[in-house]
Amino acid sequence: MSFTKIHLYFDDVAIGQEWDSLGRTVTEADIVNFAGLSGDFNPIHVDHEFARSTPFRRPVAHGLLVWSMGSGLGLNAPPMRTLAIINIREWIFDGPVFIGDTIRVRNKILEKEVRARGRRGVITWGREIYKQDGKIVQHGVTLTLVEGRGQPSEPATGPAEVRSETGDTMAS
Repeated sequence: MSFTKIHLYFDDVAIGQEWDSLGRTVTEADIVNFAGLSGDFNPIHVDHEFARSTPFRRPVAHGLLVWSMGSGLGLNAPPMRTLAIINIREWIFDGPVFIGDTIRVRNKILEKEVRARGRRGVITWGREIYKQDGKIVQHGVTLTLVEGRGQPSEPATGPAEVRSETGDTMAS
């Protein structure tokens, strides 16, 4: 997928803005597929009989599955010209997600830092993943590198300086 006109630049958003994603219902197929992909076949996730003996009384979705789903849901909340995720910090797993739960993501811009003369910038996001009842199941902070519009280059005001191999400054 390439960026479109609806994808926002670093310059288009401000600290304090907040968005909520669409919802996504977690299925048993999601859990089984994630177990196969990750190799995490802990019985708390995939064994209904075992899960009945736990405090949860039923299988629990993998925390990283929920995090991954939240990452995908956040892709369009808002649609950004994201180049990379560069940091995940202070991530907390607050509660379980079960088969049939619907999750959503709330993204809030906490900080912005211009990079590369405005061609890029780092956005610090506060993210919450919450269920249909409003309970937060995961939250934390992520940093993404986002494309910026860049600043127009300033016209030269005088002759350019050039350094010779010896380090001497010469006018061009």
